[in-house]
Amino acid sequence: MATHKEIGFEEVICAHLASQGWLYSDGDAQHYDRTRALFPADVAAWAEATQPNPWAEAVVKHGEAAILDRLRKLLNERGTLEVLRRGIDIVGLKAPLALAQFRPAMGMNPEITARYHANRLRVVRQVRYSVANEKCLDLVLFLNGIPVATAELKTDFTQGVQDAVDQYRFDRMPHEKGQAPEPLLSFPGGALVHFAVSDSEVMMTTRLEGPGTRFLPFNKGDHGAKGNPVNPLGHRTAYLWEEIWARDSWLEILGRYMVGTRDAKKALTGMIFPRFHQLDATRRLRAAVLEEGPGGKYLIQHSAGSGKTNSIAWTAHHLADLHDAADAKVFSSVVVVSDRTVIDTQLQEAIFAFERTTGVVATITNDSGAKSGQLAEALAGGKKIVVCTIQTFPFALKAVQELAATTGKRFAVIADEAHSSQTGEAASKLKQVLSAEELAAVADGGEIGTEDILAAQMAAKASSARISFVAFTATPKAKTLELFGRRPDPSAPAGPGNLPAPFHVYSMRQAI
Repeated sequence: MATHKEIGFEEVICAHLASQGWLYSDGDAQHYDRTRALFPADVAAWAEATQPNPWAEAVVKHGEAAILDRLRKLLNERGTLEVLRRGIDIVGLKAPLALAQFRPAMGMNPEITARYHANRLRVVRQVRYSVANEKCLDLVLFLNGIPVATAELKTDFTQGVQDAVDQYRFDRMPHEKGQAPEPLLSFPGGALVHFAVSDSEVMMTTRLEGPGTRFLPFNKGDHGAKGNPVNPLGHRTAYLWEEIWARDSWLEILGRYMVGTRDAKKALTGMIFPRFHQLDATRRLRAAVLEEGPGGKYLIQHSAGSGKTNSIAWTAHHLADLHDAADAKVFSSVVVVSDRTVIDTQLQEAIFAFERTTGVVATITNDSGAKSGQLAEALAGGKKIVVCTIQTFPFALKAVQELAATTGKRFAVIADEAHSSQTGEAASKLKQVLSAEELAAVADGGEIGTEDILAAQMAAKASSARISFVAFTATPKAKTLELFGRRPDPSAPAGPGNLPAPFHVYSMRQAI
């Protein structure tokens, strides 16, 4: 069937997913439970395959219908992400019934491996989701019977991505007037993300709120501009179902990227789903570190509006948990320097959401001599992530360099240039901790930021093979590019045809 028709577009996507291990059948939509917004057969099949005895015991005691009712109740109360990661309690069972198995940071034992491979990913077409009407969604993606994503498809021959966005805003209401909430579309117990997809562009949102719904682009960028590059093998947006929805990729996003946002009272207010450039940058960085080992320098040039705070949080989380092929931890600790106060809170909440472990993030804020002691204690004690301000950054660098030299520990340093210290007390304090040689290496004498301190340290001292540096900046200075950029031909000197370039770029042009 011609793919310029929406039905053909659906077929292309579903056929590809089916060839890559997703469950798919033309008649699946009739087995969807509209009232509970579940695919019951997959809930039962997953539980029987991974927890046969507890599932059988629960079914005998309560009946499958009652278990599905409880699952829907807890999805509405705790949110889909929480239920997938933590499971649900059922009266009479000693442990929660797990609803998914995500890949852990380090090597898996055979039991976990079997459960991971037992995950049932299913794509269903033309899902009539409402009990009040016959409206339907083009695609719904399920994990073990629980809906995790929806998609509305448009072809550029007839309509564009904005038409799909408008369809969500004006015709896919989570709560129609005078009717009960739609469990598939409601927050927090519905699908985690909603994609508006055309042949050429992708947009996404994590919370449907009628006309006020905010969609973000999920595009690769087209040579530094918006959109996606021409794909000689098919649709420009094929990366969505070929790469992002690939089995391991999709499970990793759900298990290790998505995180909830909460208010002061810890109530769930939203979900964060990585944009394409954030996902691409963190995955490429992780792959490069694994291939090259510690000691590398990586310049991430992401413009304003790129979601840099989240990118830094994900980078810290993934590097802190990174293990090599032999299952050895790559870094003893990850040091994050930023004056964004939200960084510490967001890191703490993100790590806790993933691991349910407190105390893995240390924050160094005190002035005077106490900070060096705090740093030494946090780093020597193996805190996974240490967050410090620009004022404490020189002390952190010194502590990291000394520990790397004397103990053999390995560190990753993530620097955010968001705020430079202007000529004033902060700048004076920073200048006091730099040596004469380091001060001479600072290009801008009147203003010092993390970029300048990093450049000074790198220019004045031999870099350690045990310390990896990741610098996030919107507009790198010449010295930063020189020290942290990567030449296309590393074996040749820098020159007109071999200039240092950032490791990853999300340009202002693309952001705008």
